[in-house]
Amino acid sequence: MPVPAILFPADPLNPRRPDPHFAWEARLLRELGGEHHLVDHDALLTGHAEQAVRRVPQDRGPLWYRGWMLPSARYAGFAAALAARGCALLTSPAGYATAHELPGWYGVFEGATPPSTWIPAAAAAVPGPEELAAAAARLGGSGPAIVKDYVKSRKHEWHEACYVPELADLASVGRVVARFVELQGEFLTGGVVLRRYEEFEPLADGPGGSSGDDSGEGSGRGPDGGSGRGSGRAVEARVWWLDGEPVLVGPHPDAPHHDVEPDLTGVHPLVRMLGCRFVTTDLASRADGSGWRVVEVGDGQVSDLPRGIDATGLLASLIAA
Repeated sequence: MPVPAILFPADPLNPRRPDPHFAWEARLLRELGGEHHLVDHDALLTGHAEQAVRRVPQDRGPLWYRGWMLPSARYAGFAAALAARGCALLTSPAGYATAHELPGWYGVFEGATPPSTWIPAAAAAVPGPEELAAAAARLGGSGPAIVKDYVKSRKHEWHEACYVPELADLASVGRVVARFVELQGEFLTGGVVLRRYEEFEPLADGPGGSSGDDSGEGSGRGPDGGSGRGSGRAVEARVWWLDGEPVLVGPHPDAPHHDVEPDLTGVHPLVRMLGCRFVTTDLASRADGSGWRVVEVGDGQVSDLPRGIDATGLLASLIAA
């Protein structure tokens, strides 16, 4: 079987070069003897997949993608356009959706991640009061929670469009959800998710951290953290898994210089059970010292790397897969 190559987004201002955010990965890949090709991310987002992949050689064979987030439907079009050129993404469209969207992975990780429930919704459609009341009841009907969609939150509008102090206050739930949907607009993915708020160990230089949010702004996965009682980040790790094995463990991209040593004992079998080839898990240490929790699962192709990390082993593993 041919050695896999990696696809990176092209620089919008210079399509013959990688997007500046991923240029260092492309350089490292070349140093490792790997091969990369460029795709037009804007064309992928607008549904012009054939145009987006025109620089990928015909019959290139197996490929990984390392780039900006794509909606699951656009990823499926991406895969189809590459298949028409005799190429194959090593993460299938079904595998991408499973790892990328919370309903895809939650059933496997339930019990190891904050309790969650969701309401499918079309873009910009606010769930009605009865739907929200039923969702709040599924989380126990009281206590704090986080609002997000299947992929992202609005952490930077924490009190306005993310944090619900009390699920029993259904008027407050409705206000936060309505504002969240308004701000997400056409970018609302899948529907509205309510996640139980949990306290995590804060970073030494921050006032606190929370769970139930999504992670990884750099590759299109929304930021995690932020305490309901003030801004700040939790002690959090990002783990990269290939074929069910951890190949890189490092800090979250929002705190790239923080040393982390997460316990993977309980997570390892869950990643294997999920069955996706290339995924990430974001883990946070609970404030009460009771261990590590999974705060997010993501597709490894669109999960950001923290600046300064040595990604040699990760990239070498991908081109050897």
